Amino acid sequence: MARKSAPVLLAYDGSKVSRAAVRHAAELFAGRPAVVATVWEPGLVAVQVGLADAMAAGALPVDPASVEAVDRAQREHATTVARDGAELARSAGLAAEPQAVPDQVDVADTLIDIARARGAAVVVVGSHGISGLRKRLLGSVSRKLVEHCDRPVLVIRDDAVKRD
Repeated sequence: MARKSAPVLLAYDGSKVSRAAVRHAAELFAGRPAVVATVWEPGLVAVQVGLADAMAAGALPVDPASVEAVDRAQREHATTVARDGAELARSAGLAAEPQAVPDQVDVADTLIDIARARGAAVVVVGSHGISGLRKRLLGSVSRKLVEHCDRPVLVIRDDAVKRD
């Protein structure tokens, strides 16, 4: 059994399903410390727009100032979302702190790294229920966590939210 002092890691993006995941985690892990993690992706604006040939002809140039401005806005938004999630968790009975983190590889790997660094007892994540081609192209954070995380993972499914 996990130590009572080990925190619950809550993956939080502000969506309805992530809010439901916080509420479910608070019921299951009342009184525990919690880390509410919001992961943001730096450098998205730097992704080349349009289809470029092998020599990058046809790709639109990227303005470094624009990259910095968009990254700053994403970081500020993620910080606000994490704070809102921590407030929701505190109102539900968890001793929560926010953490906004830029992703280094992908969201799931970043969450796994946070869980290890913080000694999390469990990772709680909402599943948006993507399927088919979209799932193959984009992957699934919850699926990757279940398959690769060395901690227990609690997945709150989108269809569970509809019943709440």
